[in-house]
Amino acid sequence: MSLARALILKTAALSPIERFVRKSFLFRPLVRRFIAGDTLDEAIRESENLIQSGLMVTLDNLGENTKTSDEAIQAKNTYIDILSRIAANPQRDQMNMSIKLTQCGFDLGDEFTEKNFREVLEVGAKSNTFVRVDMESSDYTERTIQMIERVFPDQPNTGTVLQSYLHRAIDDTERMIALGVRIRVVKGAYLEPPEVALPKKSDVDAQYVEMSKRLMKRGNYPAIATHDEAIINELKAFAKAENIDKSRFEFQMLFGIRRDLQKSLHDEGYNVRIYMPYGDQWYPYFTRRLAERPANSLFILKSLFKG
Repeated sequence: MSLARALILKTAALSPIERFVRKSFLFRPLVRRFIAGDTLDEAIRESENLIQSGLMVTLDNLGENTKTSDEAIQAKNTYIDILSRIAANPQRDQMNMSIKLTQCGFDLGDEFTEKNFREVLEVGAKSNTFVRVDMESSDYTERTIQMIERVFPDQPNTGTVLQSYLHRAIDDTERMIALGVRIRVVKGAYLEPPEVALPKKSDVDAQYVEMSKRLMKRGNYPAIATHDEAIINELKAFAKAENIDKSRFEFQMLFGIRRDLQKSLHDEGYNVRIYMPYGDQWYPYFTRRLAERPANSLFILKSLFKG
């Protein structure tokens, strides 16, 4: 099938609302603020600009839940292409990559996914590029952690993400500390039932801080992924009190959100990495998160007025 024909079919499959949003001059500036581009070339250019300002980046090709083995293999090959571009970049030491196991075929079976995942890691290892496995909904949490436990001893250029709103998060933190895995701590963006996730924000925040402190003190170069200044200030004070050097952890933030805070943390001497989502799957990325977690809408709107 020609590229033109594929694009026609893809456009025809879009809902009327999605076609409107994609073409609307009203929505495009909002998307461009938070998505690094539709293509890898655009994301690389944005990454280079951030790196020149002293920040680090992790590239995230948007998309998830492939439904066929061909789609999963295509996603794997896309990841390998990204790693090749990173390896060829003079600023590669400041770049890594985030992936989703559902793109690698998780819904098609663990063995198939692990094969694809290991192939990606093997390519990344050649250029010493770190590959972070994003954590998805709670349906995948245990399987993701088990995958890391199987693969990490052979291919240590990988790590994963833990979500502080899950009841199980402290236990998972200890599992990953014991293994020596690099962890990104997040609060969690999916809608989960109360038997799975903490319903109160104050409890989610408290667990986030506890997980972060354990990882900062005993973990392997954790990534503290938050825009919450109160939490950031508490963890900065904890690091100072415990004599934890700034080189032993990093703060992470989303592309386009709280750029003022990104800069101030860098100016204070902290490592700061920016999560760079890109690709033509930005519409479901936005709408699913906004639909599942309405608080995200307010968060995004606030960020527009805070740099």
